[in-house]
Amino acid sequence: MVQTSIHNMTEDVIGTCGAFEERQLGDERYNIFSDCPLAKTTTIVLRGGAEQFIAETERSIHDAVMIVRRAVKSSKIVPGGGAIEMELSKFLRGHARTIYGKAQLIINAYAKALEVIPRQLSDNAGFDSTDILNRLRQKHSAGGEAGRWSFTRPRV
Repeated sequence: MVQTSIHNMTEDVIGTCGAFEERQLGDERYNIFSDCPLAKTTTIVLRGGAEQFIAETERSIHDAVMIVRRAVKSSKIVPGGGAIEMELSKFLRGHARTIYGKAQLIINAYAKALEVIPRQLSDNAGFDSTDILNRLRQKHSAGGEAGRWSFTRPRV
């Protein structure tokens, strides 16, 4: 519903929020609405020392939003987040069990090196990378549909 005047302001027009506060960031004052159950938009305030930094940050946020938008609209998903590397690592570790000698050590070292990618991704996302890698190994060894799973971001 669109409200074209300040008269008859009702809850279904203006909505509700759990908390409202006014904050000052630098020289600017902002009104912050939080815990809004029916919110469909958000505002991100970008601040930085140089215009180049702000422009690059804005481009990065735009890219991230467009990736999420495309993922939501598309029913086709390509494994990411190190899934390919974990599957290759699993395959190499299995193959290493079938051979003897120093070649086995080399193949296992290569398998371990592939796991650096999902480890770094989980570190960058703020997860416990050791726990995540163990969970990934478990899910990949189960195979099939059990290999499909997702992370839940830890609460701070």
